[in-house]
Amino acid sequence: MLQPPGLLAASVFIGTSFICAVPAPAACKLVKIAEFPITMTNLRPLMTAKINDRDVQFLVDSGAFYSMLTGASAALLNLKTHMAPFGLSVTGVGGGTTSVSVATVKVFTLAGVPLHDVDFLVGGSEAGSGTIGLLGQNILHIRDVEYDLAQGVIRLMKPEDCGKSVLAYWIAGTSQPSVIDIEPTSREGFHTVGIATVNGSEIRVMFDTGAGTSILSLRAAARAGVKLDSPGVVPAGVSHGIGKNTYPTYLAPFASFKLGDEEIRNTRLRIGDIELQEADMLIGSDFFLSHRIYVANGQHKLYFTYNGGPVFNLSGAKYAEAPAEPGLPVAPPAQAHDQSPDQTAAQATPSAAPPRADGGDAADLSRRGQALASRRDFAHALADLDRACELAPDNAEYLYQRGIIHWQMQQRPPAMTDFNRAIELEPKDAPTLIARAELKLQTGDREGAGADLDAADAVMAKPANERLTMAAVYERLDLLEPATKQFDLWIAYHEADARLPVALNDRCWVKALRGVDLEAARKDCDTALNRAATGSAFYAKIAGSRGLVFLRLGDYDKSIADYDASLKINAKNAWSLYGRGLDKVRKQRPKEGQADMDQATAVRPQVAEEFKRRGIVP
Repeated sequence: MLQPPGLLAASVFIGTSFICAVPAPAACKLVKIAEFPITMTNLRPLMTAKINDRDVQFLVDSGAFYSMLTGASAALLNLKTHMAPFGLSVTGVGGGTTSVSVATVKVFTLAGVPLHDVDFLVGGSEAGSGTIGLLGQNILHIRDVEYDLAQGVIRLMKPEDCGKSVLAYWIAGTSQPSVIDIEPTSREGFHTVGIATVNGSEIRVMFDTGAGTSILSLRAAARAGVKLDSPGVVPAGVSHGIGKNTYPTYLAPFASFKLGDEEIRNTRLRIGDIELQEADMLIGSDFFLSHRIYVANGQHKLYFTYNGGPVFNLSGAKYAEAPAEPGLPVAPPAQAHDQSPDQTAAQATPSAAPPRADGGDAADLSRRGQALASRRDFAHALADLDRACELAPDNAEYLYQRGIIHWQMQQRPPAMTDFNRAIELEPKDAPTLIARAELKLQTGDREGAGADLDAADAVMAKPANERLTMAAVYERLDLLEPATKQFDLWIAYHEADARLPVALNDRCWVKALRGVDLEAARKDCDTALNRAATGSAFYAKIAGSRGLVFLRLGDYDKSIADYDASLKINAKNAWSLYGRGLDKVRKQRPKEGQADMDQATAVRPQVAEEFKRRGIVP
């Protein structure tokens, strides 16, 4: 049976091995129970642990009430699963409910300390970035927790004789942190929830490191006077949580976001149709990176200080040089930050780079560099990774990280140099092989890209999440048979993943291009369509894929119907136009068919040759 108290009791053992007092006001003493090195990857805080002596990575997710593994990861680690307690399921922010099972890990090593017979929930979507699952509140809630993501660290802290003392121990002099009350937690609910205001409207916020970007519910946005048809609201892509459901998101302008003493003016927040039982908004890793945060569970308070730099507008982040004394905030904690989109770095209050601790070993520099890269402060990130690589020139991971930063900065030659050297050191590192394959494809080395994908395929376990990325790159290389193999493997182990409809559509499309296994392809498209929002761009894409399947099958009426549905949403899709034209020609409607094909070639001149190459001609 799942027993959180047992895990909490076992975790107390960490404190006996990691006692470290740090300065605090008056007689108050803070004991560091454990310190977790954190690597930020694409706004995801990742930490390394061991499961039965095997190194693994977790996404540290303060929004998860319990630690979880994906089904594919449990299979990869050869973990046996058993039924969860009756009625237990997990609901994602998109509203989808996921059934779960339980796996008991014989030895789970956390911060160097082995814990025995530790339970994990099993189920849900992949978190990505090479992780096997989520490290949730059953670990983070052992005592107090400090999030110092800008420096690549999370600490579990135990206050002694602190009473109501201010526990933001890193502040100096007369400085004061911002502070808010948080709701008391219980065995049933460990989440960190407090109160903020948006455009003066009060909202409940949950602090969730598992959310890369903060997101406000549509209902709460409407209460604050912002709706989907309000000026300045634009689509911002599709997102998902732990469940199967996906949901569209939008970026919307807000005059004010206020949390404690801190107000952020003229900012843009992500909004979406999220379903949260406890809150109106998730405060994500973007906020955590721009602040140092201490969650005082015993006091029911949350302390935070501002690091500098943008809080929510990370995609357009600009930084000015502003060296800071280690551990001190760049700006006073009680302030208004203006994040108007038209402000330059020199004009905006939060334009300074986050405070940086000078020095440190290569690991410190690597983690700090990754945190800066997550905030798109690539110049400072590259400086830290350069130094890390100088200190540890034979560390393949640091070379890979620096290569990714060079790539993000459009510096392809140095990125390739770093990837090449990393692979010399670690020839079987699949993420680096896949990254180099994508870079080779961009630079025109298609043969080399295929060779790197083949090498990655040879060393990866069947359930590996990276196979979905590999399938997409194989498809772009027009290597459709190995692409199909990768889709087959990924789909077989990820039936509960929110990205399953995307994978099913892509497999349907690849099989349609090849002209093989067409009935199975149709079933893939049928399933994907059932999971797509009618009228969405994704629905149009799937309809176009199934249209090609029906064209291959000779069912021209159904093919035309699917192409019509696709073109109703995206009228300039060359593949759908040309395919519908072929349908009409074959149904003895040559003038209508030629008109569609002419329109298709006007949009994409090479489309006729692409159909011909697949053996599909009038």
